[in-house]
Amino acid sequence: MTRAYNFSAGPATLPEPVLRQAQAELLDWNGVGASIVEISHRSADFIAVANRAEADLRKLIGIPDDYAVLFLSGGATTQQALLALNFAAPGQVVDYVVTGHWGKTAIRQVKPYVTVHIAADGEPGGFRDIPPRADWQLSPDAAYVHVTANETIHGVEFRDTPDVGFVPLFADFSSSIASEPIDVSRYGVIYAGAQKNLGPVGVAVVIIRRDLLKRSGQPRADIFDYRSHAARDSMLNTPPTWNWYLAGLVFQWMLAEGGVKEFARRNALKSQLVYQAIDGSGGFYRNEVAPAVRSRMNIPFFLPDETLTARFVSESKEAGLLALKGHKAVGGIRASLYNALPVEGAQALVAFMRDFQQRNG
Repeated sequence: MTRAYNFSAGPATLPEPVLRQAQAELLDWNGVGASIVEISHRSADFIAVANRAEADLRKLIGIPDDYAVLFLSGGATTQQALLALNFAAPGQVVDYVVTGHWGKTAIRQVKPYVTVHIAADGEPGGFRDIPPRADWQLSPDAAYVHVTANETIHGVEFRDTPDVGFVPLFADFSSSIASEPIDVSRYGVIYAGAQKNLGPVGVAVVIIRRDLLKRSGQPRADIFDYRSHAARDSMLNTPPTWNWYLAGLVFQWMLAEGGVKEFARRNALKSQLVYQAIDGSGGFYRNEVAPAVRSRMNIPFFLPDETLTARFVSESKEAGLLALKGHKAVGGIRASLYNALPVEGAQALVAFMRDFQQRNG
């Protein structure tokens, strides 16, 4: 069987060695006579899996001891709502920097609970750039400042951690976590759906500076309380064990491949190849994002007309290049270059782009 190169924005491609290991272990995991999806999450066997996954993730991205790590269901959008419930008082001001679709989504999740102040907004410019830090209008009494580290749809990425003073910085890292080194200590909370760089859909990682767990937040059910999840090692209720296990295999694979520094090198190379093909096409392909904030993970680009766009999507699929159709919100083409996509995938895409232009330009 020949696997295609999968450019899906999520659920995204997974490392082939991880899929093969999961396949081999599916019926009888670790010699216990049952699948990993059949054993109790409270068993010593699964607790060992969970503990290793946390230890490997801490090592992979450098999570200090004074941060709790949670593996939760619900995805990043659920976490967006829980941020306000756990870390802001009813009606308290929270600052949001909006750089694309997912920043707007994050605001919708918290509006019932807090007073949202948009400190900066890239929408007037079509989300083609990040508003300069000097222009942000931050609230001195905000519960937190929220940013989206990488906008999956619009292809805009923070290339530096913004300085927001003494107010905790919260960040949605769903589409760029573990793609390059970050200083976790610069953030109060980092959260991410796993289905792009860390594993399969169905589990989210939440990294919380422990002192923030002392905040009262708002009245909420126990299941929505991060403190309760932290106290029970993410097993307050039955967790998504299969997804947690697969994420753990991805962490092991990444460490074996050289860790985050190695993936930063690969990701820089992949994105450079694709951007060079776009910029060198004489306008046949165009990316409209300001070069200084172009995403390494998600590259949207456009062709001269919709007919060519449809032909590009169809022919690329036939060539073994999957999921290149752009998001409905912006159209065009989108190539997602997550950690598990090999450099050869980017090279194959660039070769196809050049051939397509030669035949249709």
